[in-house]
Amino acid sequence: MTSTIYALIRVSTKKQNETRQVKRMRELGISKENIVIEKESGKSTVRSKYRNLVKRLKKGDTLYIENIDRLSRDYDGIIDEWHELTKQKGVIIKVLDTPLLDTDHRDKSLLMRCAHQLYC
Repeated sequence: MTSTIYALIRVSTKKQNETRQVKRMRELGISKENIVIEKESGKSTVRSKYRNLVKRLKKGDTLYIENIDRLSRDYDGIIDEWHELTKQKGVIIKVLDTPLLDTDHRDKSLLMRCAHQLYC
């Protein structure tokens, strides 16, 4: 089974520039066609480009995001999106500004350590 690497880049307004995030993702080797750029507020989870990306993602794929609030702007939204991606779809998430949140089982991230221990 082959897996694909994607990146989600979100800026909140059309006036904001996504260039810095795109550059960082390209430096990681993520192909242009697998970088999804949206210019919408994270307040809404009814974001068409994000929803289309979620539909494309399959078990074992990796999704890079710059920071956790790219998924949603509020705590409950982040938890809901995180659950859908990791538990329901089996997607690996890599959070560039907080690597402790990475869900790659090969990593020694805090989440993976806690998942294998009784107490965290």
